[in-house]
Amino acid sequence: MYSFIIAMGGFVFGLDSALISGTVNYIVQEFGLSTMQLGMAVSAPGLGVLIALPFASYICNRYGRKKATQIVALLYLISAITSAFAPNFWTLVAARFLGGLAFSSISLASMYIGEIAPPKFRGKLVAMTQINIVIGLSAAYFVNYFIQSSGDTGAGWASAIGFDQYTWRWMLGSEILPALLWYVLLFLIPESPSWLTYRGRLEEAKKTLSKIYPAEEIAHHIEEMQASLKLSAEDHSVRSQLKEIFSWRMRIIMIVAITIAIAQQSTGINAILFYAPTVFEQLGAGSNAAFVQSVWVGLISIVGTVCGLLLVDRIGRRPMIVWGMVWIIASLGVCFYGFKTARYEVPADAIIEMADVPNVEQLNEIVGVEYSSDIEFKAALTKVLGEETVRDHSSSLLKASVTMKATLVLIGILSFIMAFQFSVGPVMWVLFSEIFPISLRGTAIPLVTIITSLTSWLVQFLFPWQLANLGAANTFLFYAITVAIGLVIMAMFLKETKGLSIEEIQLDWLKD
Repeated sequence: MYSFIIAMGGFVFGLDSALISGTVNYIVQEFGLSTMQLGMAVSAPGLGVLIALPFASYICNRYGRKKATQIVALLYLISAITSAFAPNFWTLVAARFLGGLAFSSISLASMYIGEIAPPKFRGKLVAMTQINIVIGLSAAYFVNYFIQSSGDTGAGWASAIGFDQYTWRWMLGSEILPALLWYVLLFLIPESPSWLTYRGRLEEAKKTLSKIYPAEEIAHHIEEMQASLKLSAEDHSVRSQLKEIFSWRMRIIMIVAITIAIAQQSTGINAILFYAPTVFEQLGAGSNAAFVQSVWVGLISIVGTVCGLLLVDRIGRRPMIVWGMVWIIASLGVCFYGFKTARYEVPADAIIEMADVPNVEQLNEIVGVEYSSDIEFKAALTKVLGEETVRDHSSSLLKASVTMKATLVLIGILSFIMAFQFSVGPVMWVLFSEIFPISLRGTAIPLVTIITSLTSWLVQFLFPWQLANLGAANTFLFYAITVAIGLVIMAMFLKETKGLSIEEIQLDWLKD
């Protein structure tokens, strides 16, 4: 129950992350955004979390995991309300930035669950955060599709509440109730026994442990936690902890942690998840079909995460990460091939079908001309129609003109999502909850989360620019190459942690 409540932060995180995907075209048109401004709006939470994580380290060490998580839940709530009522672009960016301050909920959840969970259940319980993330993502895609399709149908009830006029505001506002519910439920969980031991509050630690373990095991767990603390520096200041984290004896742990922190987000996962309808529009699906295909991303995410959740304590961390990364590279390779072989040509009859496009007759200048990449095609469109028209009608223009192996690319994207959610998605957080000593965890986990968050922010911020300047094929190729580099490093240094207590893992990884 405690793990489920704390892991609800993953649901709110997933909801917050993916709701923006459905609003992209709406906010671009309402605020007249450039590709860089769009990247700024979508990636603002990623920038916020970079600032929040160092403070999260201090707060969770000084005031406890529980209070830190309650602050995070409150930030989500304020961000959701402000985003939904944002009157202009900069208010929206500021509101999403505020929500990013709450993204540290993921590292706090893995830390808390890792500290209360028995070794044989730790993998599954920590992975609950990831499954809550993908359920949140899926819920966001369903909500976006429901609001968008209801607004388009012109149903009386939908128009009455503003689904057609305030579509993107309803999408972002749907986060308010889940954030409020999570904030209330967090008052039911106890403080982490590891943190209580770290602060010398042993009686309170025993009281918390009594709710989780049989009475005869409590003394043993207290002894293990105290022994773990003695293995680390007696000075628990952040400066001392950072010095120890980057010491020679921690080298293997940090190589593994930093590599997977970068590689997980270098897959491009958040480019797909945060811009899902935009990505599917590149297949020529059209905007409505793109929203439907985004729902498939959510469903596949759930299936992959459930499979990973069931198998992480059976297969082990190392094989799931190593072979999962191989699977990811292969899937991204399929996407690269599909976009690389695509061809773009405006047929004469398409001009009649796109009567809603301003000055559509000017397309006659490029009718019958074949382009070998989306970059060349969009440049030609911009030349004859203008940047604003192409931006506002890119979906219908691509739908009418692209010839490509769309089914193959769709399979590649869904395979990539499945591979990520099965392997490096949840298992990275399991590793983070296991490999750091208790005395360093409050600083080390937020530190490596800063690294993965910085990578995530760069991916989100640069994706619109990459799509516009590198093209879809080269963007997917870039992701595949970065993951391949991470795979080599992980294959060399990652040790198995399955079935070991945190104290046993510490002794094994630090003995060199």
